[in-house]
Amino acid sequence: MEDNKEQKQVDIMVKSNHKKPGGWKSMPYIIGNETFERLAAFGLLANFMVYLRREYHMDQVGATNFINIYSGVANFAPLIGAFISDAYFGRFWVIAFGSVASFLGMVTLTLTAFVPSLKPQWCPYNDQKTQQSQLQQLLDSCAKPNNPQLGVLILSVGLLSIGSGCIRPCSIPFGVDQFDHSTEEGRRGINSYYNWYYTTFTVVVMLTLTVVVYIQDSVSWVWGFGIPTSLMFCSILLFIFGTRLYVYIKPEGSVFSNIFRVFVAAYKKRRLIVPGGVKEGELYDPPVTGILDEKLPLTNQFSFLNKAAIILEGETNIDGTPKETSNWTLCSIQHIEEVKCLIKVLPIWASGIICFTAAAQQSTFTVSQAMLMNRHIGPKFQIPPGSIMVVSMMAIGVWVPLYDRLVVPMLRKITKHEDGISLLQRMGIGLVLSIVAMVIAGLVEQRRRDMANTNQEIMSIMWLIPQMVMLGLAEGFNFIAQIEFYNKQFPENLRSLATSLFFCTVGGASYLSTAVVSIVHELTGGHGKPDWLTNDLNQGRLDYFYYLLGIMGVFNMIYFVIVAKRYRYKGTQEDYKVDFHDLELDTIKH
Repeated sequence: MEDNKEQKQVDIMVKSNHKKPGGWKSMPYIIGNETFERLAAFGLLANFMVYLRREYHMDQVGATNFINIYSGVANFAPLIGAFISDAYFGRFWVIAFGSVASFLGMVTLTLTAFVPSLKPQWCPYNDQKTQQSQLQQLLDSCAKPNNPQLGVLILSVGLLSIGSGCIRPCSIPFGVDQFDHSTEEGRRGINSYYNWYYTTFTVVVMLTLTVVVYIQDSVSWVWGFGIPTSLMFCSILLFIFGTRLYVYIKPEGSVFSNIFRVFVAAYKKRRLIVPGGVKEGELYDPPVTGILDEKLPLTNQFSFLNKAAIILEGETNIDGTPKETSNWTLCSIQHIEEVKCLIKVLPIWASGIICFTAAAQQSTFTVSQAMLMNRHIGPKFQIPPGSIMVVSMMAIGVWVPLYDRLVVPMLRKITKHEDGISLLQRMGIGLVLSIVAMVIAGLVEQRRRDMANTNQEIMSIMWLIPQMVMLGLAEGFNFIAQIEFYNKQFPENLRSLATSLFFCTVGGASYLSTAVVSIVHELTGGHGKPDWLTNDLNQGRLDYFYYLLGIMGVFNMIYFVIVAKRYRYKGTQEDYKVDFHDLELDTIKH
């Protein structure tokens, strides 16, 4: 046992070019870079809906789809960034390239606010801080962006997407690389690093949704974009200053290659029959190497993939190692079971898309609602429309520690479960809360619309707080549980894929939201009536759109309960028995 630990430590040192892990000495540069980068990225995009509506004169649906498409690209890009990092260049150079790309994207977007010719001509009707229904026809007459102006805008968000694709999948693993996994001190350092990472993340989002958004809304867009851009430049400098302290892990090949190899090998051996009583030497099952602590047992689930491990004559050397010619015909049981872990998680992953679709409305239609509401606090101060999203972040910030310190201990006494309730239960509760949030959102919008049309009254923005709190709690349950679920169900060498998979959930939700918005826009209305999502919300039926998302959430909840009850956990052989029973979702069902 002691020899194995020593060997693992040697493996770590070999992979890092025999350099002692930088530990906390390198953390100020890494965490500082991440903090400035997030502040810059969130600062540019937190109020983007307002910018597109006021400065580019985009209509409701066009601005919403633009943001959703950008979000989809930016959240699927980490898959490509993770592959390039693991297979070719390593995390440092991918982060460095992504930081430069993000900076260039921010400079370009700042120029659209600074240079008049890069956006449509100023329109007096569109410069109203509070856009009311009676101005809507005048607002529609404002000049729309031409193709070159749209091209510059797309270029800016394209560069930002490249930056996100490089930085997001590499930032956390690069920080973890700085600690020695084989020592107790190193493992404690990793835990502290996670705490600092998410603490700074929360602080940054709060600052962005308050201070930066206020500057954009009340001072100028040039300053509102220029400050985050300057901070991004500072993050690059800070990242470079720490280069002599970092540990650089050599790229060892991407996990995607192993995944593809398993499918190719299983297909090539599809006509073979997996032996019933497996004897030693019939299936390729080498000992675990490197720093992996767990060896996955062979299971019968998705048994067609097991054919990839059948050893045929001529595929191995005398010492039992595979020949170079058998790279795409022979895979180890470990690699096969890792692929099975990924396949099993995908149905659970799909259930999160609709939950994220509900949450995505915070940055689009909820902001549009806020623009039509009474945002005054006192005689002079107005809450910026984009700042309404800070409510959901505050709900997460308050609820998560309360849940961890008070609720979990109480639940643990009742359920006898170590975490109070299981991860799948937490995800299910998040789905229910997202449905409730959409129902509340529909009721509030219906009330706001009736007040505006019948009594000519302007509803207070405070009426949006209940739905934002519910969405914050939904994120606190579902989204956090998703990340933890992926990390626990994936083997160590696939955990870098867990973060990318989470971002893909956000990307899938963005594309689904785009599709639903476009379909509703095309199919509703007619016969002299506006569609549900028309530019003038007082004439549309945004409440129906929220109810539609709620109905989709109900069907998604039914689907989630089915796939969650069938899920088989990674672990020992007993975890895969057909009669396996745990307490997952019992409270949700009853």
